[in-house]
Amino acid sequence: MSLPEIVLREQWRAVREELLVKEKAATRARDALNAERRRLPMVEVVKEYVFEGGDGKATLPDLFDGRPQLVVHHFMFAPEWDAGCRSCSGFLDQIGHLAHLKARGTTFAAVSRAPYTKILPFKARMGWTVPWYSSYGSDFNRDFEVTLERAGEPVERPGVSCFLRDGERVFHTYSTYERGLDGLGSTTSFLDLTALGRQEEWEEPTGRASSLGAPAGSEHVRYHDEYEE
Repeated sequence: MSLPEIVLREQWRAVREELLVKEKAATRARDALNAERRRLPMVEVVKEYVFEGGDGKATLPDLFDGRPQLVVHHFMFAPEWDAGCRSCSGFLDQIGHLAHLKARGTTFAAVSRAPYTKILPFKARMGWTVPWYSSYGSDFNRDFEVTLERAGEPVERPGVSCFLRDGERVFHTYSTYERGLDGLGSTTSFLDLTALGRQEEWEEPTGRASSLGAPAGSEHVRYHDEYEE
């Protein structure tokens, strides 16, 4: 096994400070990239999709659960499979408490092409409580490019899509696939994909921090059982 070089504390600190300069540059570059993502135009979703979840049939607006933003994890689970994708399962395992996303007006949900009768027992086996819907029989997976046709056969790929509601209108704001999911899983990582972002005053473009009518910023983070819906 190839291990790091062994040095004295003073040597380690000098090299660490050199790396810190690059890390801070990467953070600033990430902030700029997130701002550019928030400036992306959006597309109205006019097609009606029908999903099935724990409360029966649902539309895409229903998946928002009354909040202005929705983050969908396109969980690979084809109708003919007996269980969900192992990599997607590992991704869902790392999702933290959803109260922090909800406090920023953002709902998180998983969507798969498998029938809900297959999703439900697998979800119970994994012990997940995250909302999970079946898009079986609809064009949702194909329209958002997570079920592709290759050699005449459907092929699944993982992805995340973000949506925004303005009254009764729903807009698609962002999607990423495969390696684009690397590093996702935390509350801030998901918010960084959305049109409203973290809703911090320092974020660009300005004017979105107060869009939900609630105080934002790290000083307003609560224990997850202290938030009010």
